[in-house]
Amino acid sequence: MRIKRVLEACLYVDDLAAAESFYAGVLQLAVHSRVPGRHLFLRCGEGMFLLFNPEATAQPGQDVPSHGAQGPGHVALAIDEAEIAGWRARLAEHGVEIEAELTWPSGGRSIYFRDPAGNSIELATPQTWDLPA
Repeated sequence: MRIKRVLEACLYVDDLAAAESFYAGVLQLAVHSRVPGRHLFLRCGEGMFLLFNPEATAQPGQDVPSHGAQGPGHVALAIDEAEIAGWRARLAEHGVEIEAELTWPSGGRSIYFRDPAGNSIELATPQTWDLPA
């Protein structure tokens, strides 16, 4: 037995409409499903990216155990090296401020910025972790 990959990643947001506008509009992730006031599920490559309202998911009585987080989280989304300039331009076009751009010792590259909820979002090449492109 072995774990094969990350199936889903999750961040918590206080405004699901603003999150949908950002993630579906700016980052171009496809909406899979939504429950107003509770969550937004997006397709992200071969996995899923989940956005939850922390107040709603902290409530008992859901089918899944309650969960949540306080404060900003972080997620890194994989991009191709050749797309870095395009992503930089797209973020600027949508008024998204880039906080940092890094080149890692492994040769990987990252662009960091914030979503509307203040979460730290990273667009990174797989080489950042010595993973195949």
